[in-house]
Amino acid sequence: MGEEVESQDFSRTDRQRYREKLRLCLDVFARMLSESKFDFERPLTGLEIEFNLVDDHVDPAMRNADVLAAIADPDFQTELGQFNIEVNVPPRSLVGSAADELETELRASLNAAEQHARSVGAHIVMIGMLPTLTPADLTGEALSANPRYKLLNEQVFAARGEDLYINIDGVERLSTHADTIAPEAACTSVQFHLQVSPQDYARTWNAAQCIAGVQLALGANSPFLFGKELWRETRVALFEQATDTRPQELKEQGVRPRVWFGERWITSVFDQFEENVRYFPALLPVCEDEDPAAVLARGDTPKLSELRMHNGTVYRWNRPVYDVFRGRPHLRVENRILPAGPTVVDVLANGAFYYGLVRALVEEDRPLWSQMSFPAAFDNFETGARRGIDAHLYWPGLGEVPATELVLRRLLPMAHEGLAAWGVDTPVRERLLGIIERRCTTHQNGAEWQARTFHQIDERRQPLDRRDSLREMLRRYIELMHSNEPVHAWPVG
Repeated sequence: MGEEVESQDFSRTDRQRYREKLRLCLDVFARMLSESKFDFERPLTGLEIEFNLVDDHVDPAMRNADVLAAIADPDFQTELGQFNIEVNVPPRSLVGSAADELETELRASLNAAEQHARSVGAHIVMIGMLPTLTPADLTGEALSANPRYKLLNEQVFAARGEDLYINIDGVERLSTHADTIAPEAACTSVQFHLQVSPQDYARTWNAAQCIAGVQLALGANSPFLFGKELWRETRVALFEQATDTRPQELKEQGVRPRVWFGERWITSVFDQFEENVRYFPALLPVCEDEDPAAVLARGDTPKLSELRMHNGTVYRWNRPVYDVFRGRPHLRVENRILPAGPTVVDVLANGAFYYGLVRALVEEDRPLWSQMSFPAAFDNFETGARRGIDAHLYWPGLGEVPATELVLRRLLPMAHEGLAAWGVDTPVRERLLGIIERRCTTHQNGAEWQARTFHQIDERRQPLDRRDSLREMLRRYIELMHSNEPVHAWPVG
């Protein structure tokens, strides 16, 4: 969805032409995979972080156009909601002390961005969901002034034919309707990218799926929406419902949702692109002039624009990415599991755990996914989102165990081995994975800190309005976020 799209109406002819072009792109992609034309000799990682904007009262600030103009840095871009922005970190290797260097650069960049944001009356917050959001903040007027978001909104509701129903049952229950996709803007996440060869893609994706529930248990940071305490990672439930193009009848028929965990282990990256074309109708059927077959025939690299656009409207939690850089194509696994925050160092610790553990699992002689059913991996994913660090997860050979015990006894040593295989310096991996270890021993991640702090404020300051308690909690969160002290060390109260 990063592609620019002009506002337009789509005819039946547009959709038919787009479907034909998609299938041509898929055929060309299959030929490229068989001819090994991909760049993977020096695998790189990438990082995207989405942010919220708040005003001086820590309520949402609908100022992203002003903030981006003030920042004036192409690494910072618009996002769906006017209270959202995103930073794209240039790709880099994991080798040596790269993570330490990235932390220094990212903190300096965000501090500078915060100073610019303040100049136009806004502040940048790195959190999974703003606890001060209200339904009035998530209407059509909240969408960013970019034609692609207007088009996406129109196409989602044209497919549904009715309003969205948001129903989340957690600690408390939320039941509401929405007539735009604006609630999706409440979901701010971190995306970890990993460049892989075509041959390693399936193993890497399967490994990432295996640990999705663990990632959520450790990294949950979205316990509140519209003043209610819901899942520890409410962002998962909201994102699934806020982009659902299916009316109830299609859900009952088993039609796949566009926000999708998947339904099986895969054997090739082609499986996923083919599934996207086979299962999901086009939302943005925009055709480019390129003839991908002709481009490939003359020895150049096709952009496969239609395939990439379509792929960008199927929101897999671990998503395949095809891209072209300096004339060479490459493949990436985009890990979209985690929320933003709480701090830069927490984000990088989550990344170290993910990259290290995936590498270790990919290199195991007997693949973990040959020992775990796909439904078990999905159950872990949903349990991790609901329960956070209190989750009990299934693991082959152990059965159902506390997530913290699984990480401490089994997964952290594997993550260390994986990072060593990537060439990460020992002090770097010990520092970052040490943060994950202490998160487990203190039993405190972002979601737990938010919930505990909120309840303490709310109980001590009765009859304080709940929204004011959430504001006070968020003020403390923002102050600690700027300290870059890992969340496990944040004081409650």
